[in-house]
Amino acid sequence: MSKLVLAVPSKGRLQEQVQEFFIDAGTTMRQAAGGRGYRATLEGLPDIDVTLLSASDIASSLLAGDVHMGVTGEDLIRENTPSLDGNIALVKPLGFGFADVVVAVPQSWIDVAGMADLDDVCAAFFQRHRRRLRIATKYVSLTRAFFAKAGIWDYRIVESLGATEGAPAAGTAEAIVDITTTGATLAANGLKTLEDGTILKSQAQLAASLTAKWDASARSAAKTLLARIAARERAKTSLVLRARLNKNPDGVISALAKKAGVSLLSRPAKGNAAGEYSLLCPRSGLMEAITILRRQGGGGAVTAQNADYVFETEDPLVAAFEKVIG
Repeated sequence: MSKLVLAVPSKGRLQEQVQEFFIDAGTTMRQAAGGRGYRATLEGLPDIDVTLLSASDIASSLLAGDVHMGVTGEDLIRENTPSLDGNIALVKPLGFGFADVVVAVPQSWIDVAGMADLDDVCAAFFQRHRRRLRIATKYVSLTRAFFAKAGIWDYRIVESLGATEGAPAAGTAEAIVDITTTGATLAANGLKTLEDGTILKSQAQLAASLTAKWDASARSAAKTLLARIAARERAKTSLVLRARLNKNPDGVISALAKKAGVSLLSRPAKGNAAGEYSLLCPRSGLMEAITILRRQGGGGAVTAQNADYVFETEDPLVAAFEKVIG
């Protein structure tokens, strides 16, 4: 039986964010060889081997089936694998590593606001210079697909090896396709994003390879990891309420469930009787739950406590994973 192989970024801000994510989920990533190795472990999850790769190599390793799961940007996944079907499944967006892949042109092109305008510029550029307008980018596949969808053909791609945003000023391209978070770097280089030129809104994704060899051990380790992630995520949006119900406890619990999304965790040993009840309440429904308790027989103080994890009997994230793995 093989362990689950999980690829994470080997350096940079994305690696730091992945480490913080795992710590929040209750496990620490420990790197081998004093932090210089390319292997790591997740504390408390012995059936998972962590391999450290560059963000782009993670995407290609997922496609090749060299790793079972990986954390990298969706932009890199879709650039390496234009068609995800049967190749890679996006299991969970992680809420960090946000970046947009955009089409940007010089700010001096005051009449160019959208892709249709860029199409006109490309046609005029070819007529005037007898060569196609150059687009500098590292995202060759995404650019070709997006431009084809927009019906733009009179251009050619110049693959960027360095700082793409500097290509127009350097004279190596007329426009670019690149990632941006705030747009500040583009503006500093005299560029603007086209109004309808956002190719992809990307963020870090936990992805699964559909071409890797998934045996029972790897599947089990993946489900354990996903269950922990899902339980931690739900805990952040939930509170444990402890309340004394004096009258008609089942009726009160039914009202709480219907109006505030509250579910029962535990009741007194005698069942439907007065006593302390433990309830799971969405944070967004807290005040509604308190109002119902006060109106329908809740006695004494009601306490609300944070939960570390909330494990569900049937976890949607695990169920979705099992469906895509097959």
